[in-house]
Amino acid sequence: MTRTWHDTRIPAPEACVLRLVLERRAAETPDKVFAIFADGTRWTYRQTLQITRQAALGFQRLGVRQGEHVLSWLPNGPDALRVWFGLNYIGAVYVPVNLAYRGRILEHVLDNSDAALIVAHADLHGRLADIDRARLKQSVVIGAAAAAIPGMTTHGAEALSPSGEPAPLERDILPWHTQTIIYTSGTTGPSKGVLTSYVHLYTASTESFFFLGADDRFMLNLPMFHVGGAAPAYGMLLLGGSISVVDAFDTASFWQVVTKTEATSTVLLGVMATFLVKRAPGPEDRAHTLRSAIMVPLCEDSEVFSQRFGCDIYTVFNMTEVSSPIVSGRNPGPLTTAGKPRAGVEVRIVDENDCEVAPGEAGELIVRTDRPWAMNHGYYKNPEATARAWRNGWFHTGDAFRADAEGNYFFVDRMKDAIRRRGENISSFEVETEVCAHPAVKEAAAVAVASEHAEDEVLIAVSLADGASLDPAELIHFLVPRMAHFMVPRYVRIVPELPKTPTQKVQKHLLRSDGITADTWDREAAGIRIRREKIGRVA
Repeated sequence: MTRTWHDTRIPAPEACVLRLVLERRAAETPDKVFAIFADGTRWTYRQTLQITRQAALGFQRLGVRQGEHVLSWLPNGPDALRVWFGLNYIGAVYVPVNLAYRGRILEHVLDNSDAALIVAHADLHGRLADIDRARLKQSVVIGAAAAAIPGMTTHGAEALSPSGEPAPLERDILPWHTQTIIYTSGTTGPSKGVLTSYVHLYTASTESFFFLGADDRFMLNLPMFHVGGAAPAYGMLLLGGSISVVDAFDTASFWQVVTKTEATSTVLLGVMATFLVKRAPGPEDRAHTLRSAIMVPLCEDSEVFSQRFGCDIYTVFNMTEVSSPIVSGRNPGPLTTAGKPRAGVEVRIVDENDCEVAPGEAGELIVRTDRPWAMNHGYYKNPEATARAWRNGWFHTGDAFRADAEGNYFFVDRMKDAIRRRGENISSFEVETEVCAHPAVKEAAAVAVASEHAEDEVLIAVSLADGASLDPAELIHFLVPRMAHFMVPRYVRIVPELPKTPTQKVQKHLLRSDGITADTWDREAAGIRIRREKIGRVA
């Protein structure tokens, strides 16, 4: 279909729709490397298109149609990329799942997504056996053979590698069509599925990586089931650049991986930069290819990092729902700033009634853009949360900011009850739900307390059922198989009653202000450490 693009604020399909962008790149620079993986495998743009089309045909033969939702439960690597690209190539919606999800959190995502098919790593597939799988009827298992699950048809990885050509599209894929649904942790309820259009991810990518070009290679050390991993992958495709895909950030091997994959840029989230700065100086400090890095948040180590490692530093404020509304220039200051509002964005700092606060005071950051579809178009199957977030025509971030006289914006705190630990957003609601499943627990409240490293640690305050007793270590062992590793509380405090308002709402601010009290149990001090499960890691 031929369409004249009158509204120049919206990029044309050829500029933002994955299928069309990939075909153009493969035609213009077929032999240029697009992706390098941990095992040394390299994909050129031509090969990326071929692999994408093969996966697309596989999905079509499994019955996937344009606009349908398909779950991807895979670690960073070639399979995660070909599943994503293959789905979008036929206009299907890519729905990635956090590798740590299990139990009720996983059930919620399966139910909310409306997906009938999941592509899962063999190490994860078994978690589907004993839960409510909602509409899920088929799975494709990557990595090894998997045991059959009653009520589901299970296929091997070869299902995504058939011979032939994909069938033609039923209709054009347009910029405002949903490209992906990314689940972000809820704060007052279960995780929400963020509806992300092609324009949305295009905008988030291009605005975050405005300083990069076709000669850059971005190292993905954040998972592709988060926007922190998806945005740079898409951004480099849009720019005609390349990516190196690694399993996860590792301090000890960081510079070796940068050099091996010839990466020129990356994201340094949370304490990553601090860990690198604290390592003993060595010859690798300058013997690498990294030219720039996005540091979030901007910390006191930024200048030291830039000078020691010879890299330009940038920072940005972003979340899954928005499109990098606040960005910085090269080597920004002052410290802790998130930058300044970019062109095409309006931001305000407001009180609970959406009235602007006085200059310098903290309030909630709200955002809108002049480009239609440049931010989320709602939470899937959650109209109440969508209406709350988009009230009065502005998207409410739920984050507290302040601004200085020079127009720099500073992140202050989370206005919600979310906890951020090890780069993951944690829903206090979901932690409390699992804790309360223990028979000895009457009520529970999860709050953030300061960590000796950065970000937060999770403290759970519990009151017990009448006549019950509870060993904190036993509670932790109860929780480990029920929740993601990063959600398991470090601190347990047993109290007679949780502090309440007259309307019986838990006063979490009192628990936060109390912090780590003398009667608080520390699982790390008790020698209990929870490690991230290694899923499909390349040795």
